Amino acid sequence: MNLNELKRQFLEYLEIERGRSVKTVENYDRYLGRFFDFAKVKKPADLTEEQIREFRLYLNRQPGTKVGGRVEAMKRRTQNYYLIALRAFLKFLRKRGIEAISPERIELAKVPERSLDLISSAELRRLMSAPDQKNIEGKRDKAILELLFSTGLRISELCGLSIDDVDLTRDEFSVRGKGDKVRVVFLSDEAKKSLQDYLKNRKDLDGAMFVRYGRKVNDGGELRLSPRAVQRLLKKYAAKAGITRKVTPHVIRHSFATDLLSNGADLRSVQALLGHANIGTTQVYTHVTDKHLREVHKKFHGK
Repeated sequence: MNLNELKRQFLEYLEIERGRSVKTVENYDRYLGRFFDFAKVKKPADLTEEQIREFRLYLNRQPGTKVGGRVEAMKRRTQNYYLIALRAFLKFLRKRGIEAISPERIELAKVPERSLDLISSAELRRLMSAPDQKNIEGKRDKAILELLFSTGLRISELCGLSIDDVDLTRDEFSVRGKGDKVRVVFLSDEAKKSLQDYLKNRKDLDGAMFVRYGRKVNDGGELRLSPRAVQRLLKKYAAKAGITRKVTPHVIRHSFATDLLSNGADLRSVQALLGHANIGTTQVYTHVTDKHLREVHKKFHGK
């Protein structure tokens, strides 16, 4: 059986048996397709360690993020996504008893510890008060900001919400996140009030929680607000609030997590509230909130 047919079976396995999202399956398809085009082999048995090593060199020399006037190399973390996809594919082949290189032969590149983009409490307060609530668009945007900070929702989860998903007589609702996992998130009083104000003033009958407004609203397209639109409105309000650093929905998710931890929440609870499958993902926040280290430094250093 050729590699493209096996790749198709692998992607179906990811979607059906492993329950991976359509976006994840698309990414794996792209990562593997790029490797197969590079390696120019037809059968799994033809894959070699040398080809993988050459592919890693090729990736390391590819352009990545544009910073100012220069283009940086592809990030190691991004390069690892290709290797993770290839390793998962090789494990799938081994499970099927198909001869190929061992997945354990592929080592991931060491990556620097992920740094967090954070805004200060004062900046967050200014951001929250930036929308002009005299019109429906401002009411919607205020509800979006309050809901993001109250729940720590991912942007895809926020945009996927429908009105029926949230019962405003209660302080909590369920959301389906990554890997189709369901978790409970909680509404603050401010988030609930902002949502009620926004929904009360809506005139449309669309089922989506957040819909678009403006000149193109009657273009026949879907009214549901897109993730790209939410990113744009956050950029607008960050500028209005005088915040110079980049503000994205994920920055507010970071603020949600660090706020919980700095006020004494335990790591396991924050993991559950964020919907992280692995607590190692949540641990990236701990060094930001470790007040104990500052107290030790103040007490014992330079005496």
